[in-house]
Amino acid sequence: MGTTQLETVPEPKYWHLKTVLSEALDSEFSVGEILPNERELAARFGVARATLRQALEQLELEGRLQRRRGVGTTVAPPRVGVAVGTEQHTWPGAANDAWQAVDCAREVPPAAVAAALETGREEAVHTLRRSRVSHGQPVAAELLYIPASSVADLTAIDAPEGPARARAVLRELQRLELEGQARAVELGSARADDARELDRLPGAPVLVVTTRFFAEGRTAALSVATYRADTCRLTFGDSGGVEIHDGPERRAS
Repeated sequence: MGTTQLETVPEPKYWHLKTVLSEALDSEFSVGEILPNERELAARFGVARATLRQALEQLELEGRLQRRRGVGTTVAPPRVGVAVGTEQHTWPGAANDAWQAVDCAREVPPAAVAAALETGREEAVHTLRRSRVSHGQPVAAELLYIPASSVADLTAIDAPEGPARARAVLRELQRLELEGQARAVELGSARADDARELDRLPGAPVLVVTTRFFAEGRTAALSVATYRADTCRLTFGDSGGVEIHDGPERRAS
């Protein structure tokens, strides 16, 4: 691709440059590949470096690029699909679960969580911390709250602490018959803890997915998963036929 002149384009130069760069990412670069430096890119596309920076920043916000300290600007991996509205119900930790157990502790949950679980305001519940990684990059962090009544046969002998205990809690939870689940998605800002786990700055945009799991006529577990908004997309329906994302291809069925 030769030098592209943008003088006659009516829209902002950086916005049109973003489109041109996006097409180049699809045709010329692979995931993880380092882009040429700003001087080379500005010369190639015939724009000022300030215009180039605006376009690169927009592509970073959209999840197409990643800026890594000490490495440079690299092509980001594909977005992780976050299914909503699916009819497939499974417990956390079931087969093909993409989450990795990090830790487990007995803690008093936030008031809203205690209300959803119908536990006492000062009653500790099993609080599992899990993470989700894509192409070696953290894309989501989860807090999974499970009351003691949902895993009544769990003993300290099974696993005293850490990831092993988290997996033991999940195995015990799966003994219950899952009656259904309800999921809600909202846009939020990364809190300090989430930002640290997701390698983002506090206040960065995130998708917060809250899922309630029902068994024995009650909420048996509640998940609050925080996804990086720049690396995730929402998928609707069991077939994933409708997608919302910022990549070059958009399709619906």
